Amino acid sequence: MSLDYTYRIQLPHRPGSLARVTGAIAEGNGLIGDVNTINVGRDASIREITLEVSDHDHAARVADLVCALEDVKILWFRDRALLKHDGGKLDVRARRPVRTVQDMRDVYTPGVARACTAIAEDPALAGRLTMIGRSVAICTNGTRVLGLGDIGPVASMPVMEGKAVFYHQLVGISAMPILIDTKDPDEFVETVVRIAPTFGGIHLEDISAPECFEIEARLKELLAQPVMHDDVHGTAVVTLAAALVACRNAGLDLNEEVVGQIGLGAAGFGIASLMVDAGAQHVISSDPNASSHPRAREKGIEITSLEDLMREAKVVVASTGVPGLIKPELVREGQVVLALSNPYPEIEPEDARAAGAAFAADGTSVNNVLGYPGIFRGALLAGARTINHQMKIAAAETIADLTAESDLVPDALDPEVHGRVSDAVREAAVASGVAHPENTPAGL
Repeated sequence: MSLDYTYRIQLPHRPGSLARVTGAIAEGNGLIGDVNTINVGRDASIREITLEVSDHDHAARVADLVCALEDVKILWFRDRALLKHDGGKLDVRARRPVRTVQDMRDVYTPGVARACTAIAEDPALAGRLTMIGRSVAICTNGTRVLGLGDIGPVASMPVMEGKAVFYHQLVGISAMPILIDTKDPDEFVETVVRIAPTFGGIHLEDISAPECFEIEARLKELLAQPVMHDDVHGTAVVTLAAALVACRNAGLDLNEEVVGQIGLGAAGFGIASLMVDAGAQHVISSDPNASSHPRAREKGIEITSLEDLMREAKVVVASTGVPGLIKPELVREGQVVLALSNPYPEIEPEDARAAGAAFAADGTSVNNVLGYPGIFRGALLAGARTINHQMKIAAAETIADLTAESDLVPDALDPEVHGRVSDAVREAAVASGVAHPENTPAGL
C-alpha cells in the first residue's frame, strides 16, 4: 500500500532549481502530489513537496537523490499521515463561552442548580439541557481494526478519533472514543452499560466476530438509546446504496435479482441481512467458516459454494479480505460485481468487466462514512431508541438517489448528503413507530 511523504526542501532561489529537484524525484520513482511554498528569500526558498512512495525505504532513497543536488537541503521528511496525527485529531471544547460574571452565574453556580433540578424532576430534559442528546460514544476493544486485526484498544484510537472527526464535521454530533480494554463480551457489555447515561447513542466499532453480534444484541436489549455496530450496519447501508446504483446502471431491479454475498464476517453478514430486508428476490452466501452459517440461515440467507454462487447470483458482493478470490472465469455475462476488500479487491473491476460483468467496482469509494453520521443524527433527532431496518434502508435509498449518473456513491464529504440522510432516517423512525419526540435534543 503506497504512502504519502512530505519533504521540506531548501533550494536556491533561481530559475531551474525546482526543476532539478523534481527531476531527482522522478529518477527515484516518486510521484509528486502537492507543492507548497513555505518561504521565499533573496538567496533560497523553502518548499514542501508531497510524494507518493511505496514505503519508508523508498522515501529515504528519494531523499538521498534530492540531497545529492548542489545547494539543496532536505530539512525534514515525514509520513504525511503521521504528521496529520500529531497531538491527536480531537479537542473537547465549550459551546458556551464564559466572559462575564453573569455568564458564570448562568452556566455554573447558581444557575446550574436549576438545570440539575429540572432534570431530576423530568429526566427527559437531559437531552435538551445537556450534551447527552447530541453525543455518541464510539466504543471499541480494538480486536478487529481495519485490515490490521487485533491490535488492541489503544492502537485503534486513531481510527476512533477519525470517526469522531466526521461526526462533528458532517452532522454536528459530539462523539467520544471509548477504549474498552477487554475481550470478554460480559465485561464489554457491563462497561458500556455503566457509561451509557453520558451519551445519546452507542456506536460500536472494530470488534471481532462473532463477539460483535452478541455484544450488539445484548446492548440493544439493555439500553434505551440507539446502538449500532458500524462495521455491520454502516457498511451494509453504503453497500446497499452502491448495489442500487450499480443495478440502475446495469438495467437491473434489485427486487427481481438473486444477490450473492461472499464472506459472512461482520460486514458480510450485515450486507446480506440488509439485502434480505431491502427485498432482494433471494440472497445466497458462501463462507468457508461453518460457524457463520447458522446465523445466516436464521436470517433467510441460503448457504452455497463460491462456484454455485457465481453461477446463480446476478448481483455479487464480496467482503472477504482475500485478494484475487474471484477468478475471471467465474464471472457471468451481465453480472454486477462489487469486490469491496481494501486495498486489494477479490477481483479487479477491469478484469470483471473484461470477463463480461455489466458493472464492476471495488471498495475504494464504498466508505461507511457516508452512512453512520446521518444515521445516528436522524436517530437522535427522532428520539429513537433503536435503529431498525426501515431506517437503514431509508438511508441507503437516499444515498443512492443522491448519486450522480457517473458515480457509484455521492461525495462522502458533502454535508448536504448527510443532512438528507439524516432527514430520511428521522422520517423512517417516525413512520415505523420508534420515534419518541419527547427525547429530541436541542442544538442539532
